[in-house]
Formats: sequence, C-alpha cells, structure tokens
Amino acid sequence: MSQTAETAALIRARAGDAPVRLGLILGSGLGHLAGAVDGPAIPYADLPGFPHAGVSGHDPHLHIGMLGGARVAVFGAREHYYENGNAAAMRGALEVLRELGARELIVTNAAGSLRPDIRPGDLMLLSDHINYNGRNPLIGEKTDARFVPMTDAHSPALRAALKAAAAAEGIALPEGVYCWYSGPSFETPAEIRMLKLLGGDAVGMSTVPEVILARFLGLEVAAISTITNMAAGMSDENISHAHTKAMAPLGAAKLERILRHFLQSRI
Repeated sequence: MSQTAETAALIRARAGDAPVRLGLILGSGLGHLAGAVDGPAIPYADLPGFPHAGVSGHDPHLHIGMLGGARVAVFGAREHYYENGNAAAMRGALEVLRELGARELIVTNAAGSLRPDIRPGDLMLLSDHINYNGRNPLIGEKTDARFVPMTDAHSPALRAALKAAAAAEGIALPEGVYCWYSGPSFETPAEIRMLKLLGGDAVGMSTVPEVILARFLGLEVAAISTITNMAAGMSDENISHAHTKAMAPLGAAKLERILRHFLQSRI
C-alpha cells in the first residue's frame, strides 16, 4: 500500500469513510474557519506525508467533517516555500485529499493589495496568477504529466459559483491577478511598482504552488485572497506578519459566509 493510501486509511479510521467533497486550504489568520467544521481535527504530525507547518497564525491540523451541508477537508495550515525552500511541500497532502474523494480545492491566503480600490478587509477572487518566484512544485517529476496546461488554472466554473455566492450574501468579490513572491521578507516599493506593470493586483507568499499541484492531480481549483494590507509604497501602513494576523479576521467573516453559501448551493 502506498503512503498516500495508508494516510487516507488512517484519516478514515478517525473521521469516517464518507468521501470528501472539497478541500480547503486556510491562509494566515484564517484558522478560525477550521473551527466551523463539524468533525475531528487530526494533527499533521500524525499524518505521514503531511508537511511541517511552522508559521504563527496557522493551525497544523486536518479538519474533516461537515461545513455548509457538505463534507470537507480543511487544511488549517500549509508549508510555505520560504520555510524550507520546497515548492512541492503540499504535494503529499493534496494527493491524500484526492484519495479521500475530493475533486475540488479552494485555496485561501492573506495578501497585499496593489490596487487602491481593493483595501484591507476586502476579498479578491483570483482570476489568474503570475509565478514571479519562478519555482515550480513539479520540478523533478519524471512523467510527462509534469507538462500541465495552466490556461484556466483557476476554474471558471468554481469562480462563477463563488461570485454567485458572494452576490447572494451581498459581499463584493472583485477578481484579480495574484503574484507569488517567495518571502519571507516583504516586497520593496520598487518590486511592487514592477508587479503592477506586469498586471498584478495582489501579492503574497503562497497559493501558486498549490494551484499548480492541484491541476497536476486533476483537481478543479479556485483561490481567494483576504487583503490584509496595501503593498509596500502604497500607504503608510507598517507591514508585518503581526499586522497580517491582526487584519485577516476582517475578511475572514466575509469569506466564511461566501463559503457556506457556496457549499450549500452545491449540495
């Protein structure tokens, strides 16, 4: 039995055999959403193949259970590229998600805005991304499956459903292009000016590797940024990780309403 199958069997032994409908990866400061799941929380440390996750503001547990009438698997934490230089850190966890039956993934993150009309506390639905970091989680993959097409990587169908859920809840959900910056240092004002010229609307230190891995594994994927700050040089804010954690809950309540409506509409 493969490690993926063994880990999935361990999860089923603790959380039940019913297939998972959808996976959800939570970004910095969004961990309280995991508490909304009606089901057990399994520490990553108990799950072979799951990542180390050592960033404050993250909850390194897999939550399996019901949310909005659907059975979901919520990843309370991710391992970022800047922690160990491994862009493929979430591959094992996403392989297990697929083994549990999920065919869709929603990724969330905390991000800085490059647009004056998208402010801290707002949400942004990713229409596309720019891999400014240049690293790819499929480097080293030996099969031709590594040549993953990335046109419509952010599923038009899932985006439409999330937009409809946001509209039904009366929540603005503009779309934009997310730029992946490796971190852990924040961007300079000059880098932000460059990213704006390239067509970026928000910048953050995650998400793009998971989107690539999800498409490689055949999962449909959508992603939402919670805007926690204006990017460097666009305001007088003191940008820090503490600031990110403090501001994330402003958008998290909106995000939870959208996700609950989205899930209920798909039962």
